[in-house]
Amino acid sequence: MELRYKRVTMSVERAYLHGTSPSEQGRLSLLNRLMNDAAMREIGVRPGDSIVDFGCGLAQLSLQMAQAAGRRLVGVEQSEEQLARAERHDLLDLRRGDVTSPPLHDGEWGSFDLAHARFVLEHVREPLAVVRLMVRAVRPRGRVVLQDDDHDVFRCWPEPAGFGTLWRAFQRTYDRLGCDPYIGRRLVSLLHEAGAAPVRSTWIYFGSCAAEANWPGFVENIHSQLAGAREAMVQGGLLGAAEIDAALDAFREWARRPEAAIWYAVCLAEGARR
Repeated sequence: MELRYKRVTMSVERAYLHGTSPSEQGRLSLLNRLMNDAAMREIGVRPGDSIVDFGCGLAQLSLQMAQAAGRRLVGVEQSEEQLARAERHDLLDLRRGDVTSPPLHDGEWGSFDLAHARFVLEHVREPLAVVRLMVRAVRPRGRVVLQDDDHDVFRCWPEPAGFGTLWRAFQRTYDRLGCDPYIGRRLVSLLHEAGAAPVRSTWIYFGSCAAEANWPGFVENIHSQLAGAREAMVQGGLLGAAEIDAALDAFREWARRPEAAIWYAVCLAEGARR
């Protein structure tokens, strides 16, 4: 897998660990299908909301938000590959640009009802700078909603052979890029530091067990995520290729066990511009 480390004109840099290969696009599309309905319940889009989505990716969630609002949504995404495969709809205004320097017009700053970002801050070296821009984008008392990972809360049980070592090595690949695999626990703090008034925090459950119909999708998402980071783990000296491959094989075998379960939750925090 080709790993891309994109630099922008500002001092703030974004480095996406997982790349933009077709297989990664497939994983992201699957991830959207697995969790977007639960995310929509927590985001709480209101009819008439004007929305800007920072790091909109394939725009699947963006489209659901736009449809709930009944209004055109602005989506910002730096990846040409993502935008090429993104949803196309009259309710979407998709713009190529980095979240560290979003392509908003002068009259748009301070005008949105909602600024949203999911799985973006964990891949940004200066997440506070991005949240400050999100706060700036919304009107007074406008909402800022952040969703992101705290990879430390992920559990497979019974734990597959070698999985704990593999998961810890995966987390270290974020550190090597100057990013934070535990950013989820910081979301409320980031809102406060960015000048927003924190309103609430919660979890979006993202787990399953072998008895459920969506189980194969959860297994495929985790397997693909780890396999996609294989090169970064090997090149970083975090884990050997043979050990990674053995752990991934054990994970596949484990997923066939009737008592297998994945326990995870995505962190969500909401703030309002003062």
